[in-house]
Amino acid sequence: MLIVASALDIWKREIHDMLWVIFGAIAIVLIFVESLSYQSLIEVAFSLIIAPIALVLWRMGFFGGADAFSLIVLAALAPQLTLTENFVTPLTTLTNAALLSIVILITNFIRNLIAILNHRDVFAGFAENKLRKICAMFLGYRSTNPKYGFSIEKSDGAHKKLDFVIHHAEKAEFCKTKDTWVTPGIPFMIYIAAGFIVQLIFGDVVINAITTILQ
Repeated sequence: MLIVASALDIWKREIHDMLWVIFGAIAIVLIFVESLSYQSLIEVAFSLIIAPIALVLWRMGFFGGADAFSLIVLAALAPQLTLTENFVTPLTTLTNAALLSIVILITNFIRNLIAILNHRDVFAGFAENKLRKICAMFLGYRSTNPKYGFSIEKSDGAHKKLDFVIHHAEKAEFCKTKDTWVTPGIPFMIYIAAGFIVQLIFGDVVINAITTILQ
């Protein structure tokens, strides 16, 4: 399900609601077929704690409706599923996804560092202090021909200024202005799929890290 959703999100930047209807229906059938005990029903109900959290994050614009529905349907289809003995929670896929999304920050910084080392003035025309420039190097990059990115700059008289605003996942429009600082508009669905895979083979990254430190 997540692989199909990720592929559609990359290809069309939109996921039809029918995908969640189909897999949601499968989840309901499986719940009634396999939930032969009170304990199994409790596990599904506990996993669905993610539902209100996902819906709130969606309405606040942190990610799209498809991301919220994927987490809810996944909780019903595979409640706290893992192939390890490590501890997982209803929030594990989401927290793993959030951690994995940090990778793009590192990628952005390396990309900008390489550009600077190649004597490219990525901040030409900007009147900013060093701290804000460093932040920009993590959050985005200067694109000559942006396609799937959100602008993080604005005009300020004769100069440009960096504009670190939170873009609404469903309302913000992709930047099409050439030679603009943008933050990548990578579908969060990709991180959700990766977060679930990590959950399967490793468990909860945050909880396991804390447990290891405390031991």
